[in-house]
Amino acid sequence: MKRTLDLILAIIIGGTFLLPICIVAVLVKLSSKGPALYWSDRVGKENIIFRMPKFRSMKVDTPAVATHLLDDPKSVLTPVGDFLRKSSLDELPQLWCILKGDMSFVGPRPALFNQDDLIALRTEQEVHKLVPGLTGWAQINGRDELPILQKVSLDVEYLQKQSFLFDLNILWKTFLKVLKRDGVTH
Repeated sequence: MKRTLDLILAIIIGGTFLLPICIVAVLVKLSSKGPALYWSDRVGKENIIFRMPKFRSMKVDTPAVATHLLDDPKSVLTPVGDFLRKSSLDELPQLWCILKGDMSFVGPRPALFNQDDLIALRTEQEVHKLVPGLTGWAQINGRDELPILQKVSLDVEYLQKQSFLFDLNILWKTFLKVLKRDGVTH
C-alpha cells in the first residue's frame, strides 16, 4: 500500500508543481554556472547506492560532503541556493526517485555514500532495511541540527513504529515545518 500511495502522490505533486519545477530549473541555470540539477550518490535500501537529484543550491566545485562538514556553507551557496534550501524546493527532483522506487515519501533521509559513520550505525540497527524517504521522523525532529546518534535513534523509532497513520503524521508535520522554514540551518 505504501508504494501505491508513493506513486499516486508523486504523480499528483509532480503534475501540480510542474510549472514551479520548470521555473526553479531556469532560475538555477540563469543564476550560476553549471547544470540545474545536482546528482549525488546516496545510500538506499540494503545499502545499495542510487543517484538522487536535487536542484543545485551550491556552486559546482563544492566538495561532496555533508553540509555541516563544510567550513562555511553559506559561502558556497548559489544566488538562489539559500532560498531553495530554506523552502525545500531543492528537494522536488527527488520525486523522480520516488517514481523509480529508490525512495519513498517517508523514511530515513538517504545518507551520502561517504557518511560511513551514519551508514554503519543504521546498518547495525537494521535501519538500512527501510526505503529512504523524502522526509522522515528524524527530519521533523531536528533536520540539520541533529547529531548522528540522535538521528539514528529517531530512525530506529520510525522503524519500530512505522504505519500508514504515522507516515501521514510525518507528512503533515513536514508540511508545517517547510511552511515555517523550521530546522534549516544552512
